[in-house]
Amino acid sequence: VLADLEKMQPNMRAAEHFNDVQRRYKSSDKATQDAKNLSKQASDEFNEVVQMRRSTFMKAFDAASKNVDDIYKLLTKSPLHPTGGTAYLTLENQEEPYNGGVKFCAMPPGKRFLDMDQLSGGERTIAALALLFAIHTHNPAPFYVMDEIDAALDNVNVQKVANFIARKSGRDVQFIVISLKDLFYSHAEGLVGIFRDMKLS
Repeated sequence: VLADLEKMQPNMRAAEHFNDVQRRYKSSDKATQDAKNLSKQASDEFNEVVQMRRSTFMKAFDAASKNVDDIYKLLTKSPLHPTGGTAYLTLENQEEPYNGGVKFCAMPPGKRFLDMDQLSGGERTIAALALLFAIHTHNPAPFYVMDEIDAALDNVNVQKVANFIARKSGRDVQFIVISLKDLFYSHAEGLVGIFRDMKLS
């Protein structure tokens, strides 16, 4: 009976122990809440960066996509094909476009759709120039340096590219083009010739 009575005696330090446990619980709860707040803040900042990244990418893509067809038409139209060819851009990943590829398709006038690697060297050059100029409509460069872009072009296409560049040149942009074809550099505002000095000492 005495043993049972001793077991029934209250623990006088229980209240102190309870207060200590309660303090530790409040401290742990505050740390948990602080961690949740920091996690939410990090998540919000991450989502903001993702949105900004997507917005920045899509502004550049939309500008290039909007202009590439018009520029390609200008570079490919002729009396025989007054409307020129067709070019467009598509995204492989619509949700996260910067994590996927951008597919560029160009269809020269009078031809069916072909993959880029099936086009001739001249056709690929025209398509690449159209894409380059379309990309730069979003954030134009003050000058271009182009090395023998006319190497794979026939005279008709050399004339088209030269005319296009001549129209683009002006106060805000300058083109520096290395060319071996007089048909191209005859349109230049200035010429710089480089040659080997053949004088014998």
